[in-house]
Amino acid sequence: MTSPTRVGTDMLTHQERGFVPPPITRVEDTGLSPLWLEDLALKILYFQGYMTGYQIAEQMALPFPGVTDVLLSALKQDKLVEVKSSQMGLGEGAYTYAITGAGIARAREALERSQYAGPAPVPIQAYNESVRKQARGRMIINDRILRQALSQLVLSDSILEKIGPAVNSGTSIFMYGPPGNGKTSIARAIGNMISRGSMYIPFSLYIEGQVVTMYDSTNHQLAPEEHTTSKGTGTLRSATRRDPRWVLIRRPFIVTGGELTLSGLDLVFDDVNKYYEAPFQVKANGGVLLIDDFGRQLVRPRDLLNRWIVPLENRIDFLTLHTGRKVEVPFDVLVVFSTNLPPKDLVDEAFLRRLRHKIEVTDPNYQDFREIFQRVAAAKGVAYSDQGMAYLLQEWYIKHNRKLRASHPRDICDQILDISTYLGIEPAMSRELLDRAAAAYFVDI
Repeated sequence: MTSPTRVGTDMLTHQERGFVPPPITRVEDTGLSPLWLEDLALKILYFQGYMTGYQIAEQMALPFPGVTDVLLSALKQDKLVEVKSSQMGLGEGAYTYAITGAGIARAREALERSQYAGPAPVPIQAYNESVRKQARGRMIINDRILRQALSQLVLSDSILEKIGPAVNSGTSIFMYGPPGNGKTSIARAIGNMISRGSMYIPFSLYIEGQVVTMYDSTNHQLAPEEHTTSKGTGTLRSATRRDPRWVLIRRPFIVTGGELTLSGLDLVFDDVNKYYEAPFQVKANGGVLLIDDFGRQLVRPRDLLNRWIVPLENRIDFLTLHTGRKVEVPFDVLVVFSTNLPPKDLVDEAFLRRLRHKIEVTDPNYQDFREIFQRVAAAKGVAYSDQGMAYLLQEWYIKHNRKLRASHPRDICDQILDISTYLGIEPAMSRELLDRAAAAYFVDI
């Protein structure tokens, strides 16, 4: 088996990624209205009380010199904020600011439009461009990298040979087959491979006066910022100055299952706080979106699939504001559909044609099952024996015409551990423990 000429790397550099958020030196560089930014500063002060200029800048994720100081000067001139104290010699950033009565009135007006009071958002156009530039930084895997990433799983060569090209496509994978054979584990391994790279995303987006929160600490993992040694000084400094409204993350791997609905694939508007949350596929841009247990959602599979047709074909998606206005965003997502249900019960030929790669994850054969059992038993401290394996297969699989599943060794070993602990004996693949474990685990249906 030969490997592709291009090989993956453990971590992509900024240059390979093709995008670093350019630094901000003026209010105009934000792409936002000064009045809108002033309202954001007032809302932050309204909620936080007394704050220094540096603290306000940090909350807004904007530089103080040239940006936040200009906004505060305008607010002071309009008597919406006032300086309560100052630290001599430390500059205006150390001044403590407070909101005035007039500022409170304007802040309340702004809060009626939106309760958002966090990092300044990034215009949607800038975000769209960043996704397109960072799409070129995807990791390209070869056979060696793939086998290393999946080394904890026992998979046939035929399955491995399908997974590699599917990952490199960066488009879509439809994994199907009986439950318990590792489809979710394969998808997570794919996610771990892709997340070796990193990318920039904004804390939030600005779309026609509306804020859409983007960064999600639950689904996004922060990546370390790169540093380099300054030439001629020997001092360590950040590799590049950049717009602080962006955060460097590992390429995302986001999982959604039975909770997925059609509304969850569009902008989610919070009626109380009056701003939006980005949907799953936007948060997953540049990475992997796993739709686990596909077909188990409350919404009909056909309706969900119809929602994916345009993004999968054209690599763009359209999101809808509550005003009815549609917004275009790039769709740079490797979508993995994983299901235990027969494909004929879920999809038709037309949709399968739009899914680039179809991978059937089949039951293990006897040799693979034995290897899985050996690995699991060693990891869990259960004494393995070939005699016990032969007995288990004959008495609990062949006689019952039971299918082998890759998850059975783990579950049977757990049963053996529970029973042996109760009996006060060493966990081993004895006939007695295997019979008791299998009897407690298997149910004939």
